[in-house]
Amino acid sequence: MSTPPYTAEQLQALRNALARGERRVDFGDRSVEYRSVEELRAAIREVEAALSQANGGTRTRQVRVNSRKGF
Repeated sequence: MSTPPYTAEQLQALRNALARGERRVDFGDRSVEYRSVEELRAAIREVEAALSQANGGTRTRQVRVNSRKGF
């Protein structure tokens, strides 16, 4: 199995930056500044997808359906 291109720590750093409203993310001795929040969100999606694929799985989705009969 090959080493994934991203780590869980990098994903958490991206999420922390988004939660703080920052566009600059530091990864050890490297830093990246995103142009917009949407670009940061896209990076988070990319890292999540890569980590999911590296773990051999796909995203799990849960659908809840509520209904009522009558009044």
